[in-house]
Amino acid sequence: MLAYYLDDFDPFIFHIWGDYGPRWYGLAYVMAFAGGLWLLRILAERGYTQLRVEEVGDFITWGALFGVMLGGRLGYVFFYRPEMLREPLSVFAVWEGGMSSHGGMFGLIAFTFWYSWRHKISWTNLGDNLVVVAPVGLFFGRCANFINGELYGRVTTVPWAMLFPKELLEPDNVAKADRAMMVAQQIDPGLTSPDAVIASLQRRPLLREALRPILRPRHPSQIYEALLEGVLLFIILWLVRTRTRQPNGVLTGLFFVCYAIFRIVLEYFREPDASLIAGFTRGQFFSFFLIAIGLAFIIVGKIRAEQTAPIFRQK
Repeated sequence: MLAYYLDDFDPFIFHIWGDYGPRWYGLAYVMAFAGGLWLLRILAERGYTQLRVEEVGDFITWGALFGVMLGGRLGYVFFYRPEMLREPLSVFAVWEGGMSSHGGMFGLIAFTFWYSWRHKISWTNLGDNLVVVAPVGLFFGRCANFINGELYGRVTTVPWAMLFPKELLEPDNVAKADRAMMVAQQIDPGLTSPDAVIASLQRRPLLREALRPILRPRHPSQIYEALLEGVLLFIILWLVRTRTRQPNGVLTGLFFVCYAIFRIVLEYFREPDASLIAGFTRGQFFSFFLIAIGLAFIIVGKIRAEQTAPIFRQK
């Protein structure tokens, strides 16, 4: 049997004391913000967006807060975990993970529409440039999912499969969690919950080895998503933005269509994290709507034929 890698990363970059300290999940958002700001400034300097260079910082800041953070969190709660509404304070615990990429997209759409109306600039031109840098955030977000050991893949036997201890927390894996607890308490009687077992893996090599026969090898689907939704999608959109001349709205539509197709395909490698809808995972089901929205943007953009020439607003 292959010695599959066991995902036992500490979610904290370092511990200040106890369970307090900066987390990789938070750093991922900082990196996404910095990368998006840098790239959008480049597009503004080259005249691809109607945003002035000095306006990029404000737009990215408020877009990250009200579009990505608020939209992504509310999307996660309403699409995947509506039971969290029973404890309203848990909705704000974003440092524990739990964001919806679909929710973040809809949040950004709403924010971009408001911003363009407020500043009297083209909504579709603003969106076309925003979607070019959006895959940077998707990439870092999926990397954070991998470090957190969440949103893991389906069971497989491919040579690069990995073991994800957080499968012990799934409601359907109670028997497996009980077995893991029995093994863990033989090593340390102080481990009284699956969460405690997972948290102690990094500093207990004996415990890691004891859990290997219990955990099932799975696809590292977070890495697949980081490469396709992040790296490949960015390359496609950047080349189309900088090497071709498209009407306003076309790039926005291309982003939705490509992201949705990648997500639909990748969901076959990812363990469903919510009940199915008509035989499809939640990610696949919502992606079908993104394809329709994306095609609508492309068709309307082509019909209107608003060219994305370098046009700056006058002060």
